[in-house]
Amino acid sequence: MLTETHQIEKIYFTIGEVADMFDVNTSLIRFWEKEFPQLQPRKNARGNRVYTKKDVELFRKIHHLVKERGYTLDGAKLAFKQTTPSHQKSIAVERLMRIKQELLAIRSSL
Repeated sequence: MLTETHQIEKIYFTIGEVADMFDVNTSLIRFWEKEFPQLQPRKNARGNRVYTKKDVELFRKIHHLVKERGYTLDGAKLAFKQTTPSHQKSIAVERLMRIKQELLAIRSSL
């Protein structure tokens, strides 16, 4: 028997548990899975969705944008695209190229 201080931390959550966390219907979760390709929970041997902490955190971000900040689905999708690693990488590359050009200009003026 485990005491409260020694509880095992959950690794996977059911769709019902996620729905309860955010006080939404399971149908909304399934709908957002279709709309946001980033949200792709695994399925267990019985074919039931199982959500990891990462999935729950992603759902939390979507929920925050749509339900709390009032974004449209398209707006939330755009916000996600702008925070993806590939987009951030392209922004960083552009900045580094500008810095390189500035340094080359400084070097040539010396």
